[in-house]
Amino acid sequence: MAEGRLKIVVFGSFNAGKSSFIQALDPRSRHIEATSKEGPTTVAFDFGRLTVRDQAVYLFGTPGQERFEFVRQILSRGMDGAIIVVDATTGVDAMTRHLYGQLKDLKVPLAFMANKCDSPGAVPEAVCRDLPGEMVHPISARNGENVHAALDAFVATLAAR
Repeated sequence: MAEGRLKIVVFGSFNAGKSSFIQALDPRSRHIEATSKEGPTTVAFDFGRLTVRDQAVYLFGTPGQERFEFVRQILSRGMDGAIIVVDATTGVDAMTRHLYGQLKDLKVPLAFMANKCDSPGAVPEAVCRDLPGEMVHPISARNGENVHAALDAFVATLAAR
């Protein structure tokens, strides 16, 4: 994106909390969803925007279901950084590993959000153990805990590049 603007794409498995994460950061965010047998799901993308460290940050949330790979590829074009939201109650699953591998191949700056840390059974430490050497932030998108601080820390790493 242009100077002073960052495009950050938010990835993660189905029901990891990508939409909630973006909505916690920007309550006016846009969301396109449909109902599936598992519950509501993003079918196109989420879009949020806010200012962090004097940077205009544009957040694009991707669908978490495998069949929407083409949407993730389109939204990934021109991204300055990527965030993978992981459900800390279920841990790093196959989809998360798939996304991680793709993003590592692209050599894009990356951060992980261990979400749902306010839920019973959440084990953010397990997410950290499964992703050694990676930036993992414990958050709760539902109540907004640590979401702004985590994004601020990631933007700081992008600005330092």
